[in-house]
Amino acid sequence: MGSVMGEWSEYFEDFPEENSANYVKGRFDPKGAEALRATEAKRRQDQGKLNAEIHAIIQKHRPSGVDTQ
Repeated sequence: MGSVMGEWSEYFEDFPEENSANYVKGRFDPKGAEALRATEAKRRQDQGKLNAEIHAIIQKHRPSGVDTQ
Protein backbone atom coordinates (compact mmCIF):
# COMPACT_ATOMS: atom_id res chain seq x y z
CA MET A 1 0.00 0.00 0.00
CA GLY A 2 1.36 3.44 -0.98
CA SER A 3 1.79 6.34 1.35
CA VAL A 4 -1.05 8.77 1.93
CA MET A 5 1.02 11.57 0.37
CA GLY A 6 1.55 9.44 -2.72
CA GLU A 7 -2.18 8.79 -2.96
CA TRP A 8 -2.94 12.53 -2.78
CA SER A 9 -0.26 13.28 -5.34
CA GLU A 10 -1.76 10.77 -7.75
CA TYR A 11 -5.26 12.12 -7.08
CA PHE A 12 -4.20 15.70 -7.88
CA GLU A 13 -2.48 14.52 -11.06
CA ASP A 14 -5.78 13.03 -12.17
CA PHE A 15 -7.90 15.93 -10.91
CA PRO A 16 -5.76 19.11 -10.92
CA GLU A 17 -8.85 21.30 -10.47
CA GLU A 18 -9.22 19.82 -6.97
CA ASN A 19 -5.82 21.12 -5.87
CA SER A 20 -6.24 24.54 -4.26
CA ALA A 21 -2.60 25.33 -5.14
CA ASN A 22 -3.70 25.55 -8.80
CA TYR A 23 -5.92 28.58 -8.22
CA VAL A 24 -5.05 32.26 -8.54
CA LYS A 25 -7.54 34.75 -7.10
CA GLY A 26 -10.25 32.10 -7.11
CA ARG A 27 -9.73 31.03 -10.73
CA PHE A 28 -8.29 27.72 -11.89
CA ASP A 29 -4.91 28.66 -13.40
CA PRO A 30 -2.22 26.03 -12.76
CA LYS A 31 0.38 27.75 -14.95
CA GLY A 32 -0.29 31.13 -13.34
CA ALA A 33 -0.13 29.58 -9.88
CA GLU A 34 3.22 27.95 -10.68
CA ALA A 35 4.55 31.26 -12.02
CA LEU A 36 3.48 33.01 -8.81
CA ARG A 37 5.21 30.37 -6.68
CA ALA A 38 8.40 30.70 -8.75
CA THR A 39 8.31 34.50 -8.47
CA GLU A 40 7.80 34.32 -4.71
CA ALA A 41 10.64 31.80 -4.30
CA LYS A 42 12.99 34.08 -6.25
CA ARG A 43 11.91 37.09 -4.19
CA ARG A 44 12.65 35.20 -0.95
CA GLN A 45 16.04 34.09 -2.29
CA ASP A 46 16.93 37.63 -3.39
CA GLN A 47 15.81 39.05 -0.04
CA GLY A 48 17.96 36.50 1.79
CA LYS A 49 21.00 37.58 -0.21
CA LEU A 50 20.28 41.24 0.52
CA ASN A 51 19.85 40.51 4.23
CA ALA A 52 23.22 38.71 4.29
CA GLU A 53 24.88 41.65 2.53
CA ILE A 54 23.34 44.13 4.97
CA HIS A 55 24.51 42.01 7.90
CA ALA A 56 28.05 41.89 6.48
CA ILE A 57 28.12 45.68 6.04
CA ILE A 58 26.89 46.22 9.59
CA GLN A 59 29.51 43.83 10.97
CA LYS A 60 32.26 45.52 8.95
CA HIS A 61 31.42 48.97 10.26
CA ARG A 62 30.48 48.04 13.85
CA PRO A 63 32.87 49.52 16.40
CA SER A 64 34.92 46.90 18.21
CA GLY A 65 33.65 45.86 21.62
CA VAL A 66 29.96 46.25 20.70
CA ASP A 67 27.96 43.11 21.52
CA THR A 68 25.56 41.64 18.99
CA GLN A 69 22.19 40.28 20.00
